[in-house]
Amino acid sequence: MHTFLSWLAANPYILLFFVVGAAVLLGKATIKGYGLGMVASAIIVGAGISAWAATMGIKMQLDNFAKSLFYYLFMYGVGLRVGPSFFNSLKADGLKFTILAVICSVMGLLMAAGFAKWFDLPAGAAGGVLAGSMTMSAAIGSAEEAVRQGAFPLAPGQTFEDVSGMIALSYGLTYIWGTVGIILIVKYLPKIWGIDAKAAAREYEKSNGVLNVDDSGLSGYRAGGVRAYRLENPKLVGQTVRQFFQQHIGLRVINVHRDGESLGAGDDVAFKLGDVIVLGGKLEALTSDMGLIGPEVADAKALAVPLDQAEILVTNKDISGRKLKDFANEPFAGHVNLARMERGGVPIPIGLETEVRRFDLLFVTGLKSAVNQLADKAGKIGRASTGTDLLTLAAGMILGFLIGAISVPLAGANVGLGNAGGLLVSGIIVSSVVSRTRFFGHTPNAARNILEDLGLIVFIAIVGVNSGAGLISQLSAALTVKILIAGFFCCTVPPVVVWIIGLYVMKIHPVVLMGGVAGSRSHSGPAREAAVEVQSSVPWVGFPVGYAVSGVLLTVFGYVAMIMSK
Repeated sequence: MHTFLSWLAANPYILLFFVVGAAVLLGKATIKGYGLGMVASAIIVGAGISAWAATMGIKMQLDNFAKSLFYYLFMYGVGLRVGPSFFNSLKADGLKFTILAVICSVMGLLMAAGFAKWFDLPAGAAGGVLAGSMTMSAAIGSAEEAVRQGAFPLAPGQTFEDVSGMIALSYGLTYIWGTVGIILIVKYLPKIWGIDAKAAAREYEKSNGVLNVDDSGLSGYRAGGVRAYRLENPKLVGQTVRQFFQQHIGLRVINVHRDGESLGAGDDVAFKLGDVIVLGGKLEALTSDMGLIGPEVADAKALAVPLDQAEILVTNKDISGRKLKDFANEPFAGHVNLARMERGGVPIPIGLETEVRRFDLLFVTGLKSAVNQLADKAGKIGRASTGTDLLTLAAGMILGFLIGAISVPLAGANVGLGNAGGLLVSGIIVSSVVSRTRFFGHTPNAARNILEDLGLIVFIAIVGVNSGAGLISQLSAALTVKILIAGFFCCTVPPVVVWIIGLYVMKIHPVVLMGGVAGSRSHSGPAREAAVEVQSSVPWVGFPVGYAVSGVLLTVFGYVAMIMSK
């Protein structure tokens, strides 16, 4: 084993991706559905291998430039994800979930710093406890940033590696309950309060027209369609497309096929006996009067009408706040299928009562003309693209570093956002601008996910490897117990307080609030488990806003926790 560890130490790139791969494998392991996840596993694997090697006199060290680079890419990716939702959260109903996220984040900050002082924990523990108990891995980097900038001055004889190692140690110890605890809290809070969450979810689904998650998968049912009929009804002969539409509002002529030629569907096209008329509309309208025109036919040429699929970004203020049911009488109704709806990068349940808000993203399919009509009314249309605007990425990164370079004198030190905070702000600015100018500066979700996932796990893996050797000298039974206690209360108390305020003060629907509590902790796992528990997608309604706000706050609070704990 000495030979193998020495070989890893001599080949840092292999060491890095060995840790990353092992972390992914360990992160997939679960016990009764609960597991560490790949991020926490990266700390454990990296620190474990490094500490093991240190007992044999082998020093493992990975490049700090690579660590910073991947962390900065991660922070910029986070900014891109939360940007539009972050600003939208300050409006309308989003304000409630914004307040809950602020309360949860501030409580976590105050408790982490307070326990660090009360228990006299070593330097760096406050940042680690906050990051782990609130499952905000990005706070590790901002906590380290406070040390680099001098906002958290080192004591005589203390090194950056000592503080970084304690941040990593505290994070690793508190992350386990931080992950499992919040899932259990969100899952069982309704039961503790005597609320039948499943029944409440059914009631919400019924009143808001939201489909049960079990009923919203693939099925043979389609709300709209396109069908062809041969004209045999003499009453319609000579009638124009416009006249037909005026008499049959639920149906729309898509094409008129005559003698092997498509005439289109112009308003003045008149019907003749034997024409194949292609209709589009809601399924109910297409099947309510099957003898209206004549028998249905499978005419491939007549049915060869252009269909389209697109992403439509809602930018029009006039339709913001309207419910989906309000669009039932629009010309495009029945000709466009809304397949998915995202708010702040998070899919939300679709129902008749679902409100459309600015910067929502609508994923639609249907007749090309109808898709264009919807886009003209709602905002901007885009086509799926796998390309990334690298020029915008480079400009955004430069902007972030420039913002991070700004600092102001405070308490004897120059304090600023630093590179990490600057990149977070830059990502928010860029994504907000892009969301209003669709698709300038396009960064596909897959590319953004790479920035976040790879950036974070590589950063955490390097933190673990570089801090592993020092953990042996810092770890003790008494210290471990203190950190675990601090992490338990920092994880458990804030979401319970948020639940009480949301339920009794803000009067939020309890099942929606389950998602709101998960969002205020910026953790999607509890929302996912809550949806499974109540067999409904309703918890996701309350998730996106808090998720965006707490993600930004908790990241910045890693920096603040270090200053407050001094």
